Amino acid sequence: MELASVVQSTAAHSAPAAVWAARSLEVATQLRAAIMEGDDTRVARLLSDLLRVRGLTKGQRVRLQSRALMNLMHSLRSAALNDELTGLLNRRGFMQSATRLLDLALRDHQDVHLVYFRLSAAESARPVAADHDASIAREVLLRRMGNFLRDLFPSYGVYEVLGRLSTGDFAALTPIAENAARDTIMARAGQPESGAEAAALPLQVAVVHFDPASPVAIDELLQEACYEVLQAAAREAAPRPTVVPIASIGSAPRSDLTLA
Repeated sequence: MELASVVQSTAAHSAPAAVWAARSLEVATQLRAAIMEGDDTRVARLLSDLLRVRGLTKGQRVRLQSRALMNLMHSLRSAALNDELTGLLNRRGFMQSATRLLDLALRDHQDVHLVYFRLSAAESARPVAADHDASIAREVLLRRMGNFLRDLFPSYGVYEVLGRLSTGDFAALTPIAENAARDTIMARAGQPESGAEAAALPLQVAVVHFDPASPVAIDELLQEACYEVLQAAAREAAPRPTVVPIASIGSAPRSDLTLA
């Protein structure tokens, strides 16, 4: 009988807790959207609603308000560190997480590899109103790139760090040498979605090495990798010299030759 009473009491307390959790998450989501849109009137209304939730005691209202504001804080923190389009870390988030990974690598005397990606078809930073289709195609390409990197580095979020650094520049930091093999990456970029007939990702890739015996900061690694990408692009863009055949010294000109 006592056990049944405890179960009933637990269920009675867990039901309101679940309702508070769901309601607080809902309010936090609405608050985040209103803040992102700059809708001050809606923000004020939502905050006011939190102060007068009907059917709850004062203590329950306080807990609901606290939970909603905590959820909002976590949501905003995530938005500040993540790229909304690709789902990867943004530059700020990447720099923070990559710095922590390099600190651990230095402590454990572990090699790490930075893979730098430049998506050449995403060079235009601003969508053009008159070119709506091109803007949509660019977004689709960036989303594909995000999915490609998550498939390429399956330990991201645990042992690996992925980020979108700018419009078309991405980076991955990994201690797994096999995942940083440039030839493998380029081969995978040719068929980024298995089983799909998607076009190859137009990538330029550079790989640089972090040696714990002579450590450098993440920004230095990025600069080195970016320089390598620029050098490779310059070599590809340089015109090839035209080869002109030169007759051997002392040989007769072709026009003077007669047929037998």
